Order: sequence, then C-alpha cells, then structure tokens
Amino acid sequence: MLDTDIGTEELAHLEMVGAIVHQLTRDLSLEEIRRCGFEPYFVDHTVGVWAQAASGTPFTSSAFACKGDVLTDLHENMAAEQKARTTYDNILRLVDDPDVLDPIRFLREREIVHYQRFGEALDIAREHLDSKNFYAINPSFDRGCGCQEQGKK
Repeated sequence: MLDTDIGTEELAHLEMVGAIVHQLTRDLSLEEIRRCGFEPYFVDHTVGVWAQAASGTPFTSSAFACKGDVLTDLHENMAAEQKARTTYDNILRLVDDPDVLDPIRFLREREIVHYQRFGEALDIAREHLDSKNFYAINPSFDRGCGCQEQGKK
C-alpha cells in the first residue's frame, strides 16, 4: 500500500512540474527562445512538455532501479527521494517567481515525507529478518545462493 500511495503522488508531482514548465514557456517569443538557449528543445518539442533532465537527457525507464530485493529497493527509493529533494533545493536557490516557489516548496516537503515513509518500511522489513543476520540479506528470498549457509555461522 505504501508504494502505491507514494507512486500515485509521484505521478502527481510530475504533472505539477509539467504544468509549471508549460506556464513558464507557453508564451515565449522566438527571440526569448533564442536568448535563453531554448532553441534545441524548441526544435524538437516546440513548447510542449517533454520529460527530460536539465542536461537534456530524455527520461527513460532506466531511471527506475529495481533489484527485486526489499532491502535494496527501499534503500534505492530513499536515495531517489533525497535526490528529488536536492533538485527542488537547487530550483529554490535559482528561482524568485512565487508562482514557481510555492509549488516547488510543497513538492520538496512531500519528498521528505516519502523519505520518512520508506525509512519506516525499511525498519519493518529489517524486523522480519533473521535477528542473527548482520549482513542484512533476505533469507526468505536468498535460498539457494549460498547465503543461507553463511547466515547460520
């Protein structure tokens, strides 16, 4: 339930950021597009919202890191939340438009909440591990890879 709630909210974040970008770019003149270095983007997408990094790298599914192990994936989720928070921090450092600042502050706060929820999920997952297992493998998942024998020592 936790993952679906956060996932749904993350899609809403994407929609909010897309709306901000659309509002900031929809009325640009060709001169403003040239002056701001927006030409390469404009050539490919006009002023449509296209998911890409600030560097111009398009969004792909490779942005999702999933190993299928609850501990690894929860740590990855927490790292992703921190990276999003840092991105919002950087936007807040650069922008002075209140119509951008307010929603970005809201999104930043939500990333902190998501980080906390994933941390709580990580604690719950750890509680269900073998108490003698300090390496933090998942014994119910790692059967047959030699990990079970190491955990018994």
